[in-house]
Amino acid sequence: MWEREFWQLLGEVFGRSYGRALAQDQAIAALDNRTVLEALADGVEPRIVWNYLCDQMDISDDLRWGADHNAPPLPAS
Repeated sequence: MWEREFWQLLGEVFGRSYGRALAQDQAIAALDNRTVLEALADGVEPRIVWNYLCDQMDISDDLRWGADHNAPPLPAS
């Protein structure tokens, strides 16, 4: 997932205004309590940030990838 795709999905799933507010204000426990903006600035892959944000916000798998998106593969551990 590219960062551009991340922002498109954020707007689609959460709405543009609310999504931007989440990105700025919502601390994500799984990302050491960093916000979306902080995690992306620190180099965390957008798909990892997206998955953790959706997990924390209880977004189901069928909604998390939007209407026109396929889930990208997760990185190998």
